[in-house]
Amino acid sequence: MTPKPLKILLIEDDELFRLGISTRLHQEAGLEIVAEAEDGEIAIELASQLPLDIVILDVGLPGIGGVEACRQIKQRRPSLPVLVLTSHSQKTLIAQLIEAKANGYCVKGIPAENLILAIRSVACGASWWDSTATVEIQAAFQADQSNSNLVASSLSENNSLTKREREILTLLVAGKSNQEIGKNLLITSGTVRVHIHAILQKLDVRDRTQAAITAIKKGLIDARYIDPN
Repeated sequence: MTPKPLKILLIEDDELFRLGISTRLHQEAGLEIVAEAEDGEIAIELASQLPLDIVILDVGLPGIGGVEACRQIKQRRPSLPVLVLTSHSQKTLIAQLIEAKANGYCVKGIPAENLILAIRSVACGASWWDSTATVEIQAAFQADQSNSNLVASSLSENNSLTKREREILTLLVAGKSNQEIGKNLLITSGTVRVHIHAILQKLDVRDRTQAAITAIKKGLIDARYIDPN
């Protein structure tokens, strides 16, 4: 059975940029843009009415702006993932997005393949915070230790492993393949691959072996998912 495509709401006021994203995503199997909008007010209305799997939201919107739009969308539909797109990575903006409960953040100019992976990851329940932006934020806050601690704590919370990621990591440590992990957790191997990518990013490791070593050292594995045989 072919899985249902992810239903996407795309909010971007730059017509050419929106057209570029829309064109690229329409080429990707399993992704479907069901609606587009140019400002925050319409974004909130559409997000409240449509059956959606994820919202892709530009920060620099006219009207109430992207941060406030994100906040109101999450207030109305807390479980609806919001992936933010922006050309900025200022420390104040990141703090605002974290407070608004955004699920992910990508800087415009991200390679299309990474954007698609970010979309799939966030839609599956993982968080995605642009690595370049995260480095810049941490560096910017080094001069102000109190603020640095606040943002570092927020970023750590957003980048911590989800329950599903811990389950997958435990099975990965047990030597299971993506197909075996998917069968055990009743999800597709493609979904497993997306989660593993997010796990590698969060643990700051290059491959499955390093992820397994890190998981054992840090006690991240869940004994419920280890086969005693």
